[in-house]
Amino acid sequence: MSTRALSKRPALQGAKPRKPPQVVPTDLSHYDRLDPFAAINALRKLLSLLPTKLGGCQYKMTPEEHKLSMHLLTIVEPFVGATPSRGNIARQPTEILDNVAFYVDSKRDLLSLALTCQRMHSVIFPRHFDYRVIKAKVSSIRVWNHLIVHRGLARHVRRLEILDERSLESEVVPSGITTTDTDVESTDDELEIHAKQEKLLVSALARMRSLQSFKWSCTHSLISIACLWPTLLRCPQLGLVDLNDNTMFLPSDDQDSSEEEGVHNSPKKTPVVSLSTIQEMTTVSVKSIKSSYGTTKHPQLLRISGLLASCPNLQTLDVTYTSPRGPGFSRPIADDFYLCGRWKGLTSLTLNNLWCTTQGLDCLATFLSAHDSLEILHFDSIIASATTLASLLPNNTLPRLKELQSSREFANAILSCNSDVPRPLETLKGIKLSGFEWDRTFFANLARAGGKISRLELAGWNEMEDLRKLLECVPKLSWLDVGNRGPYGPNLNKATNVYNANEWVTMLSLVPEITTFYGVKLFQQVPIVPANEKEPILGVSDRSKVKKNEETASLLAWKCPKLRRLEHWEDGGSKVIVLLREDGKVKYQVRRIKPENRNNLSTQ
Repeated sequence: MSTRALSKRPALQGAKPRKPPQVVPTDLSHYDRLDPFAAINALRKLLSLLPTKLGGCQYKMTPEEHKLSMHLLTIVEPFVGATPSRGNIARQPTEILDNVAFYVDSKRDLLSLALTCQRMHSVIFPRHFDYRVIKAKVSSIRVWNHLIVHRGLARHVRRLEILDERSLESEVVPSGITTTDTDVESTDDELEIHAKQEKLLVSALARMRSLQSFKWSCTHSLISIACLWPTLLRCPQLGLVDLNDNTMFLPSDDQDSSEEEGVHNSPKKTPVVSLSTIQEMTTVSVKSIKSSYGTTKHPQLLRISGLLASCPNLQTLDVTYTSPRGPGFSRPIADDFYLCGRWKGLTSLTLNNLWCTTQGLDCLATFLSAHDSLEILHFDSIIASATTLASLLPNNTLPRLKELQSSREFANAILSCNSDVPRPLETLKGIKLSGFEWDRTFFANLARAGGKISRLELAGWNEMEDLRKLLECVPKLSWLDVGNRGPYGPNLNKATNVYNANEWVTMLSLVPEITTFYGVKLFQQVPIVPANEKEPILGVSDRSKVKKNEETASLLAWKCPKLRRLEHWEDGGSKVIVLLREDGKVKYQVRRIKPENRNNLSTQ
């Protein structure tokens, strides 16, 4: 059959029509600068279309296609190269460097990254470093307006602290924010001002999508945390919330609003109740203050319970109520709180100044037994009957408990609860020895269940014999703070002035592992001698005190070979006495420390 005949044959039925030539979009914004693979695929597609063009346009690019090809090359170029170069990070697009800095949370790490090169410095400091931590008042509308306008900068905030309007603490805001473009100052209505401030704050908070920590200390404002909580629920990375506000302990019902003091003219506050949850929330702290603003004589925990219902993965919880000044104020009843609160991953719990009635003891026992992962328990609350609680606690309650701070009665209830595996209890705080027969039960339970205790901080004691019996129950003790000796009076915060060191050294020898001893001043006050003065001139009385202190140091080092840190003769906790052992000799040295480091093991 000839070729001419083949050309005249009709087309086969069902044959697919020829596809039209592909078109590559020439809009530069269509291509992501952070995706080099998409860029190189688009470039290959663009080059493959050149032979398909007709006539004189074959293998030729239009001006738009040429511009697109150069743009795609700038995207791909930083990711490819013949040899590695130390300057590659500086050649990356600004968007990539901005994203790299976005994943660095700490300001210290940001500073280290910014010092690597000038290019990183130019990206981090104007856009990241000043935005990681912001401390401002609700009335700082220039800050909130700035974050609303610059949405990309608001996502760089990691920690937000709302200061009280009366606070003297300095604000920490991004540099350059000195003016505002809002009209809030133009209104004369005070309630309208607060409404606009609340609107701006909520709008700015909604743009902080990477917020990790939130602290609220605004106790003298008409704005309630209940207005901000729904917005906080939309922060997926929020892990810590610290609330210092009396209104959190108010009843949720409007009928009790007449009892609120200082907020009679405040707008209606909605209770903190939400069906949404924050999966990343691990730490919540709710505390009241001594100010009477926003308080009620009959506080409740309903708002706090509604807030905690949004946090199923809590690990640390602190609920502390501070009674306001003046008579007639009761403590919050925590019966319903113990009935509803359940968090499987809870490891640290602090409940201070709450009240558990006789009817709520069963709920408290169930609450404690339900939290098997609890390791730190600070329970400075009041319960109706510790004896009844001890009988209600099931066996193996709190099997992982390592630190307990509570009254002697509550500690008795926990220690008397049987456990198949001994609890790893290492620290016991807040115990007050009364000197009566009630201490015998505590000593018996401590001897049975406190074999691993290494740290003991007492709230008070009366007789040396009680301390001796206590130390016999904890042979592995390494840290001892005896607190204050009774009867408790105006000198409650002062250490006991006892200069008879022999009796104390004999008692401390019962615990050979002791390294730190606080609460008793075993050293007498001597004048401070300059370091550059080799032979100081001292009076007869001072020389006697120096000699006595040297004898005390030698005696302590002999009886307690591991003892190192002791109480200083001055009050305040800013100084300690450290025993130094060098070349078989013992000497004592006074060291100044920060009060917050007083309870740390390091003496540097």
